[in-house]
Amino acid sequence: MTTRAALLATLHLIAGCATTAPARSTAPVDRDVVIVVWDGLRPDSINTTDTPTLVALRDTGTDFTDHHATFPTFTMMNSASFATGTYPDASGYYGNVLWVPGASGSDSSAKAVDFRQPVFSEDYAILDDIGRAQGGRLLLVGTLFAAAQAAGMPTLTMGKNGAAYLQDVARGGMLLDEKTVFPLALAKELQSAGIALPVTAPVAYPPGELVLASSNGSPVDFKPPARLKDGVTPNPEDTSGTRYEEGIAYIVRTYVDYLLPSKRPRLTLLWLRDPDSTQHSYGVGTPNARAALRSNDAFLARILAAIAQAGRKEATDVLVVSDHGHSNVSGELALFPLRAVRDDQLDGVDADGHSVSGQVRLADLLRRAGFTAFDGLGCTFLPGSMGILRDGKPVYAAATDDDGTRCGKAGQKYQLAALKVPKELPPGALVVAVNGGSDYVYVPDHDPAVVRKAVLYLQGRSEVGPVFVDDRYGAIPGTMPLSAIHALSAAGRNPDIILSYDFDEDAVIEGTPGTEMSGVLLATSYRGMHGSFGRRDVRNTLVAAGPDFRAGFKDPLPTANVDVAPTVAQILGLKLPQAQGRALMEAIRSGATLADYHAEPRVLRPASSATGLTIHLPTDPDGNDVDSGKSSYTFELHTKTLRDGDREYTYYDYAKVSRR
Repeated sequence: MTTRAALLATLHLIAGCATTAPARSTAPVDRDVVIVVWDGLRPDSINTTDTPTLVALRDTGTDFTDHHATFPTFTMMNSASFATGTYPDASGYYGNVLWVPGASGSDSSAKAVDFRQPVFSEDYAILDDIGRAQGGRLLLVGTLFAAAQAAGMPTLTMGKNGAAYLQDVARGGMLLDEKTVFPLALAKELQSAGIALPVTAPVAYPPGELVLASSNGSPVDFKPPARLKDGVTPNPEDTSGTRYEEGIAYIVRTYVDYLLPSKRPRLTLLWLRDPDSTQHSYGVGTPNARAALRSNDAFLARILAAIAQAGRKEATDVLVVSDHGHSNVSGELALFPLRAVRDDQLDGVDADGHSVSGQVRLADLLRRAGFTAFDGLGCTFLPGSMGILRDGKPVYAAATDDDGTRCGKAGQKYQLAALKVPKELPPGALVVAVNGGSDYVYVPDHDPAVVRKAVLYLQGRSEVGPVFVDDRYGAIPGTMPLSAIHALSAAGRNPDIILSYDFDEDAVIEGTPGTEMSGVLLATSYRGMHGSFGRRDVRNTLVAAGPDFRAGFKDPLPTANVDVAPTVAQILGLKLPQAQGRALMEAIRSGATLADYHAEPRVLRPASSATGLTIHLPTDPDGNDVDSGKSSYTFELHTKTLRDGDREYTYYDYAKVSRR
């Protein structure tokens, strides 16, 4: 039997067991669930060349063909949806980057965090800091993992720092991520077995409680990306592969060689940070991004083989899901044509070339328009991504901080100066939490006049797409309330304004359709991003196979990340009473039929358009480049409504702006 034939036979066994098993309200005695997250995997990236294992799993199991991420389409936002089966209005969590100025503490490296600034929350220690500031309740609803633990099931979360931890933020089970290990007994057991620990693992414990062995090394060590000669811009033509493979291999190896056979967790989540991290650096469709797909696929094959070797294939449901899709970062190609890379530097216009634009520093634009705005970032120098026009002139000219007064380091090159949040905020201040394909705007004094003025300006910037505003401000022309997208927190944790940057789902770079503008995230340069309300970001992947899922079934109904936890809870016989998602019973053997559901599309629009605007093109940060033919703004929110008896669920497809 060939290797591929053997693989297909194994997958058929996983997908083909218990064909007559009825839908259950209690878990079978012998059932395991393994969730494997491929961070940032687009459904159209799955192919027989790069992902043959995943293709086989999809074709022999259930393929959810209309799956949706939670908006804003960030990793940590969707991690919370996986954890709880809810949207942010219920969970109270708004990662990735959020502003919690009342928090205090250190990160996973024991470095003090300045919470006056917006913080990147992909870090277990920062999540703990925020949770303490929020009364010990980072998540306001119960989690799938806590429910499993309450039922006496051993659980395991592994992988990407922050995202994996959020699944078991109460630390009720076993966890190994890129920064730490919980509980202490597990850390010491791994050491006794000769398994290295993350170098920062001891930080989580009192001094001397956990000491690394002299031979420990650094099992999770990510190298910097290959860059162009400017020293900043990633080289999209690099072919060195994924720089995250070694760290992911450590996680997978520890699972298949030790934790799976020795601990036999009933519920496991493995969060693989690729292809997302590689796509951020180089872009979707690039040689290194495809290498990341191949690497992940090999890891998946190893996981499936280990389940079979442990004698668990007939009792294990495997779900492969992504937190969101992904897009290439670029402005409008007619304004910012693609350019060739020659001799490791950007060269002339080339229709088959690479992006030279797309990153937006919103706080800077707001300040130029007369607002008092901060984003917590230092100086930014992004020569290959903040806009090069047809004649080669950069949108943001570079300067040098000769004496260190602008950037804190003499001789540092920069395009935009630091905009740190001060200790005392002036009246009318705006704080921008830069997240990528969407940004959050906080208005600390909640002044309605400031909010309305800021919204009108944002609607006039052609970089900005749909705008959603806290319901407290009432109807603002051209906007929708946060409650329309399940983003209004009863606990008051939401930003005042959530905006998606504009996108073009048909523009092609690296042979891949889908581009978007993006906030300048953490002062880094990148070629791929997500977070927008575009279909390339919202549409993500869900594939499932095992004794509880239909074999060879393509589910045409709308589904979402909030449905994953309720579905797993159904399989394991657990209760998640606060979940907003649904158990996907149409995909469960002897469950519901497609005829039991009714789905229909809906298009929602703001009550009125914003008119009389001055529309600025993204080619001049001072706003002098005006599209004089347009002066109004509105957008459409495309949804699907699914009815299951007397229950109704809303799925969010995309939201696209229109300026006329």
